[in-house]
Amino acid sequence: MPESSPSLLKCADLTVDVAGRMLVDTLALELRPGQFIAVLGKNGSGKTLTLKTLAGLRPFTTGKISLAGRDLQSLRRSEVARNLALLTQHDEDAFPATVLETVLVGRHPHIRPFQWESRTDLRLAREALAMVDLQGLEERIVATLSGGERRRLAIAQVLAQEPKIYLLDEPANHLDPQHELDILALFRKITQRGGAVIASLHDVNLAARFADQCLLLFGDGQWLLGPSADVLNEENLSRLYATRIQAIEWQGRRFFMTTGGLEPALDKAS
Repeated sequence: MPESSPSLLKCADLTVDVAGRMLVDTLALELRPGQFIAVLGKNGSGKTLTLKTLAGLRPFTTGKISLAGRDLQSLRRSEVARNLALLTQHDEDAFPATVLETVLVGRHPHIRPFQWESRTDLRLAREALAMVDLQGLEERIVATLSGGERRRLAIAQVLAQEPKIYLLDEPANHLDPQHELDILALFRKITQRGGAVIASLHDVNLAARFADQCLLLFGDGQWLLGPSADVLNEENLSRLYATRIQAIEWQGRRFFMTTGGLEPALDKAS
């Protein structure tokens, strides 16, 4: 999408901290239709908390977040949910439910109180299951699913929600290589149709392959945001993960691999 496209989600001077520790200092980010932003960083660097803050699910002391030009904090949660979906890192089921019942939860923002799901809701839920390769499992109890199947079910639930914005916390968690690629390709296709994605990832090569921009969180308040081709390089990634990362070229593409621990001089430089 062109730069002139209206922003779907925007934050300015946003601070993310926890227990007195500054994780992200004065973040400025603008998400437009067609964008896929990958969030990278070590464990504990603030990836999850940043996504939850952008979703309006945790307070922030400074900054502003706007959804389609409106102050996020002024909007009702039902209105937020019709425009923005958050895929959390961990999936928990408080009550026994079938696969179809679980994915239908994603339709709740579009259903009035005390209203039953319509044929359209059922159709969209089944289509979402097919998108993540879970067709035919509608009547299975969720507790009988494998970890990867459960993860794909959670993804189907946010797909059924049909938002414009997807905030995904480790969407590739528990997935085998085939489904990793299939799921990220699915969200890349969604952006090509006008949607927008911010996804935390642990695999730098997946970020390089699917994201047009990357947000690097260093865990001490510092951050770096820019086009993936510019931001993902040996120097930035070695600093980000405190270990040596080397770029290699293979069949016309660039890949990153870990080559060992940091030497003292590099550690001091970072």
